[in-house]
Amino acid sequence: MSEGLLDRYDALLFDLDGTVYRGGQALPAAAETVAAAHAKGVAVRFVTNNASRSPVEVAEHLRGMSVRADVDEVSTSGQAAAAVLARELGPGDTVLVLGTDALVDEVTAVGLVPVRRFSAGVAGVAQGLSPKMTWEDLAEGALAIRAGALWVACNVDRTLPSERGLLPGNGSLVHAMRVATDQEPVVAGKPATPLMDQSIRSAGASRPLVVGDRLDTDIEGAVTAGVDSLLVLTGVATAATVLAAAAHERPTYLAQDLTALTQPADDLLVAARPGWAVTAEGGALTVDGDGDPLDLLRSLCAAHWAAGGPVPPIRARSDSVRSALTTLGLAIG
Repeated sequence: MSEGLLDRYDALLFDLDGTVYRGGQALPAAAETVAAAHAKGVAVRFVTNNASRSPVEVAEHLRGMSVRADVDEVSTSGQAAAAVLARELGPGDTVLVLGTDALVDEVTAVGLVPVRRFSAGVAGVAQGLSPKMTWEDLAEGALAIRAGALWVACNVDRTLPSERGLLPGNGSLVHAMRVATDQEPVVAGKPATPLMDQSIRSAGASRPLVVGDRLDTDIEGAVTAGVDSLLVLTGVATAATVLAAAAHERPTYLAQDLTALTQPADDLLVAARPGWAVTAEGGALTVDGDGDPLDLLRSLCAAHWAAGGPVPPIRARSDSVRSALTTLGLAIG
């Protein structure tokens, strides 16, 4: 049997929302995959851009869905943001926190003093997602940033997956602050390096694999860190968005869900796959063949990424191709 992903890598860096779970429901094979990694001796890290929960709360949430998780296996963007602030500011400096009490605790843990209102002594601003964020909170942050405080955003995810659909993420509120202050934050979470580097170090990994559902955070973060990645289609990314991905957002592997982690690694590579013939010619991607629709998507991505340019029309030479494209939600040109 071909080498599996659990044989090829010494650590799995799992995104959470849209990858391991959606809201309060575990996604397919999440518990089994994490258990298989532990059984193989592969380090596991749950790497989340969501700073609204503490590592203890994240681990409890996972265990409540039967996913094995220890507190020291959780890395949050709140931790990364606090570390950035501690590196740039002095011990005992004051930081205005826009976020939950979990973010307040992370700021306190690195020797800084959290506050909720602006004053002349505020040296930094930590901005993370909170469902209770108000206009008044953002106003306090804007005053501090305009006064010269170091602004660190836990993440810039525009949306947050939930059982009801995509909700506004921290990035949407960060954008509002950009408009209000004419400033740019230092970003701690994915795709920036602080959170990813922290997770790799804590896992003691030399061959980590990033596993996620978002091109613009999980996969771009892996590319930025120079490590391999697996994109799963259980969250934000779709067949159309992965086909159109820019070079800095392209995954090494592509799969429907986490069951892929126990499958042969080479079968998951974004590359030409048996059963499908894809050619880039005449301003279109022309497809013939039959087989697994995901193998068709891998083949389409390989051909288009090699050719470059905007995504061209896709031309089907058979009913089997048309059926597979419909399954993927891709338009036929």
